[in-house]
Amino acid sequence: MASTRRLSSTLEMTSTKQPASRRGSERRPTDRRGSGYSSGFSSRRPSIDPSRLVPMDKTTHVGGTNDFNVVFIGAGNIMFGSDEGPWNHSFRFEHKLGLRLKVVALIDPAIERATAVLQKKCDSFVISAYQATRVFRTLEDFVKNMSSKDRPRAIVVGSPPMFRGTLQPGRDIEMQIMKYFPGVAIFMEKPIATGPKVELDEAFQIAKAISDSGAICSVGYMLRYLKAVQKMKQIIEENHLTVMVTIARYACAYESIAKPDWWDKSKSAGPVIEQGTHFCDLSRYFGGEVDIASVAAHSLDWDENAGHLSKVRIDESKIAPENRIPRVTAATWKYDSGAVGSFIHTVTLQGHNYSCELEVHADGYSLKLVNPYVQPVLYVRKPGDDHEQMYTFPDDDPFFSEVSNWIDIIEDIEEDPDAAQILSSYEDACRTYELTWAIREASERSRASRLAASQAAATVFEEEGETED
Repeated sequence: MASTRRLSSTLEMTSTKQPASRRGSERRPTDRRGSGYSSGFSSRRPSIDPSRLVPMDKTTHVGGTNDFNVVFIGAGNIMFGSDEGPWNHSFRFEHKLGLRLKVVALIDPAIERATAVLQKKCDSFVISAYQATRVFRTLEDFVKNMSSKDRPRAIVVGSPPMFRGTLQPGRDIEMQIMKYFPGVAIFMEKPIATGPKVELDEAFQIAKAISDSGAICSVGYMLRYLKAVQKMKQIIEENHLTVMVTIARYACAYESIAKPDWWDKSKSAGPVIEQGTHFCDLSRYFGGEVDIASVAAHSLDWDENAGHLSKVRIDESKIAPENRIPRVTAATWKYDSGAVGSFIHTVTLQGHNYSCELEVHADGYSLKLVNPYVQPVLYVRKPGDDHEQMYTFPDDDPFFSEVSNWIDIIEDIEEDPDAAQILSSYEDACRTYELTWAIREASERSRASRLAASQAAATVFEEEGETED
């Protein structure tokens, strides 16, 4: 076998002008607003020219002198950052909108926490965005005390997923937003929900309500906005390729996960739904719609010999056995196109750094994305050359790109077909959520079948022993 070497190159961006042959969700027409339904705009492209994804420190603030009012729902890490990861929506909004940003309300039932993070902002150079911000426990409280000048142009939802994605009172933030602020733009964190599977249909009902309202809605699957991911899309489109298989792997560093709820399936819905959702989403982005009935999965669980973990930082004994998370989940499925998808999530690594990869294969081509969360690297093998070419993407920030594109669409900055795109609509996010639930359920069915077979074998063994006696 010939040895394989990797050729390094800097990324040379070229404009993608070929029409798209596939997008991540093909069941309904969409537009650049990401509504999920036709609304008079030209059909959205499934990708963005990578050269348009400008680093945060190279961009300029959105022009204009009028205030851009925003409501933040949730005062936790996703909104204001932490040492655990690069997420920090407020930071990206400050850079995108500059002095125009006015956070008119911060909504969180944990008033003390919200007040504390707000004070930190007011003690910094971005005080102009927060000096008039008021804290409320609920959206309804804000509405009751809102003046006309406080009406938001956009609402960012970063509250825990168990409080959204349903029609149930107290867990229906999307419906509340549309009730009080019809047509106002919404940015929703992922996953759209973590409730029981029986509520999935409610999420699709919300998707239709958002679409019918005409609101510009984007869901935070930020990996779609990586330059590396858009380079992969560009290669597929320019070479008129048909994806044959997607292979995704997500290995988390469990030692650094100290939140008890994460280890409890009844609260977080499990690692595939809560964490692996990003890679299930990327798989769909390249492979297209999934034949949900074809999903098959197996798991390695906490009570199996190979499932022992030595550095769990929480007391797992306080979690009911049936709610403890699997250590490994491996799934396969068929796409509607005929292509095959596979995904494996592991709770195996210690330390802090995760290990994540996505491979997309087509006739003659292999596209392999490595380390997308920290320093993305793309390895590409093409026909006529057994060697892989390596692309690097320094200073890329997909969190900023998704926020920047969403605001550009709200502001109606551009209307050319290569302009900003909503790459993940609410309906599209529902389909990713549906896939992750299908994987969890398939793995649990497999485990139940395995345990039943083991129990049956044990019973037969005992009966045979009694007969011999």
